[in-house]
Amino acid sequence: MTKILIVEDNEMNRDMLSRRLTRKGYEVIMAEDGERGVITAMSDGPDVILMDMSLPIIDGWEATRRIKASAELRGIPVIALTAHAMDSDRDKALEAGCDDYDTKPIELPRLIEKIERLLAARKQARRRP
Repeated sequence: MTKILIVEDNEMNRDMLSRRLTRKGYEVIMAEDGERGVITAMSDGPDVILMDMSLPIIDGWEATRRIKASAELRGIPVIALTAHAMDSDRDKALEAGCDDYDTKPIELPRLIEKIERLLAARKQARRRP
């Protein structure tokens, strides 16, 4: 089963997204701040990380940089989730190491399409010698 780490400080957003992804057959783990997100990624080895960018303790940009700097974690796709829809916000997320970007409110079909595309690309990359 595909394991998704949701890093989101808003409890209502975490709960709603978790329930929707669980109904779609994903295993969901959660963290409420960027520091906890990095720790949870290290301990639980998710297949995909959904990273809110406006987080307490360390923000999503810094949490993503730390994840992508780790040899053990850098292959895990990270999708930035943010209410900011400006091109500069998208660019900033990609520069931090995010593999994709999506805006809130979440459109679940679009998000699942991004998750599945990134998982397929990761699987393909693992097959290459």
